[in-house]
Amino acid sequence: MNNQKTYPDTIWGVRNIAGTPEELLSELEKKELYRPVLRQMKLEKRKMEWLSVRLLLKELLGEEKEVEYDNAGKPFLKDRSFHIGISHTAGYVAVILNPNRPVGIDIEQVAEQVVRLRKRFLSEKEQRHISKEKELIHLLLHWSAKETMFKALGEEEVIFKEQLHINPFDPQIGILSTFSSFESRTGRKTEFLIRYVVNPEYVLTFTEL
Repeated sequence: MNNQKTYPDTIWGVRNIAGTPEELLSELEKKELYRPVLRQMKLEKRKMEWLSVRLLLKELLGEEKEVEYDNAGKPFLKDRSFHIGISHTAGYVAVILNPNRPVGIDIEQVAEQVVRLRKRFLSEKEQRHISKEKELIHLLLHWSAKETMFKALGEEEVIFKEQLHINPFDPQIGILSTFSSFESRTGRKTEFLIRYVVNPEYVLTFTEL
């Protein structure tokens, strides 16, 4: 596991996806519970992501927890002991937990594709504030933060470009940093403190309501 942090009652972590499905499964206790689920998955990659999430959850909490999903695909723990968020990208999975508040997390591989898609998820105001020197990372953090906000909100039919708003910030590299954001999808107009980490292979954002 790459990280295990609490802030202040939020627990989060990132784990490499490595090994084979059988090797990952061997590290878990509830093998017979997991095998029927794995048999339904055709792709090895999907199996490894799924098992890596369970392993990271075990590492964060010290015990295995069963994860279920609601009709919208949002994950929850079967025993309801924590609110949970899950994300994955090439080579990594990320999990966030909080006993009291809804949470969201997103991890994105550092890749150039987001540059071409910027107008799809950024408002004109947000586009004007993108750093020229750190363009790729700044764009990735905007996209990731909006994914995190969307997951934490739990609302359907959210228009990222028009209803999720990132306040201007200067992206920091290699340290845990923050910036603020807000949503206009609901009447609550929820404000968020987005925490983030940038490393050479991925950007990670997370928040709690």
